[in-house]
Amino acid sequence: MTQAVMSVADIRKTFLDFFASKGHTVVASSPLVPGNDPTLMFTNSGMVQFKDVFLGTDKRSYVRAASVQACLRAGGKHNDLENVGYTARHHTFFEMLGNWSFGDYFKRESLKWGWELLTTVYKLPADKLTATVYIDDQEAYDIWTKEIGLPPERVIRIGDKKGAKKYQSDNFWMMADTGPCGPCSEIFYDHGEQIPGGPPGSPGEDGDRFIEIWNHVFMQFDMQTDGSLNKLPAPCVDTGMGLERLAAILQHVHSNYEIDLFEVLIKAASRETGCTDLANKSLRVIADHIRATAFLVSDGVIPSSDGRGYVQRRIIRRAIRHGYKLGQKTPFFHNLVKDLVQVMGAAYPHMASQAAASPKCCGSRKSVSLRRWPLACKSWMKPWPAA
Repeated sequence: MTQAVMSVADIRKTFLDFFASKGHTVVASSPLVPGNDPTLMFTNSGMVQFKDVFLGTDKRSYVRAASVQACLRAGGKHNDLENVGYTARHHTFFEMLGNWSFGDYFKRESLKWGWELLTTVYKLPADKLTATVYIDDQEAYDIWTKEIGLPPERVIRIGDKKGAKKYQSDNFWMMADTGPCGPCSEIFYDHGEQIPGGPPGSPGEDGDRFIEIWNHVFMQFDMQTDGSLNKLPAPCVDTGMGLERLAAILQHVHSNYEIDLFEVLIKAASRETGCTDLANKSLRVIADHIRATAFLVSDGVIPSSDGRGYVQRRIIRRAIRHGYKLGQKTPFFHNLVKDLVQVMGAAYPHMASQAAASPKCCGSRKSVSLRRWPLACKSWMKPWPAA
């Protein structure tokens, strides 16, 4: 009998319910515009809203937290916008599942609960999973091999990058040049021999066969200016797992754009552009960009000529350009908002409420109703090359 496929909504809920059962406080997603970090253009990971806790300048009423964080990586060092829609896993907007310990549990619980969730709750085949640890992190290696029972050949030690300083490694996380830092352990899923690529640490690691799905960061040190490490008095855990990547695995597809959420948005883009080829890359671009645009609008980011507004403008114009390539030369992009609310509104009520906001909101540049999009799309629509 074929096992039922979990929807993205079910995957979100299952994650939060699992960690709630382990004593975690479920915390709502923070805005895409960080309120506590002027160095960041956008919230790009789940830990951003807890940064002050890790730095010791804020204290919460809980020591265990879990969330599904809305994230955006576009502009700055994450300026790979032109890849979005053309690869299996590039996105502007994405969701990050995460759990945190603020001086409470540490490596053992983090890794064991992670393994339990993946293999017992989500029922991923254990033989499809591989883990990495920092080369000096014997504790994590022993937990994987001696307690969880992962074969040693599937627990890969990752050292420092060639020619780099000590601790410059994919498996050693640093918040900055100094301050909280520590080793991390990543969990990879093997998509099978039919996909090109090799395991992490191998020459073929950049292929698509082994895909990282969950990173467990263990903040246990304080990096000094001379490169030495002091132990933190209260070690912390920070984990992050890409929801879209996990959904692709649980729904038995290789590309994130084939999951149920994107299926709805791609069909909506098809409806609005008249393109019936659902594999067309332009439909993927439009489906990705409606998420980024709607969430940015709901957080008060409107198109402009600089800063966050400029990134928003680039995303919207790129979506419109791809609609133009498909032959749609009249405003259409705003019509996808209702489809987005259908698939994501329950998980993100703030976004949904902004999409249905009163037209009275249109007067404020800081709170722009999505109902104003038809005029906005028309003003941004300019002739584009046919190619």
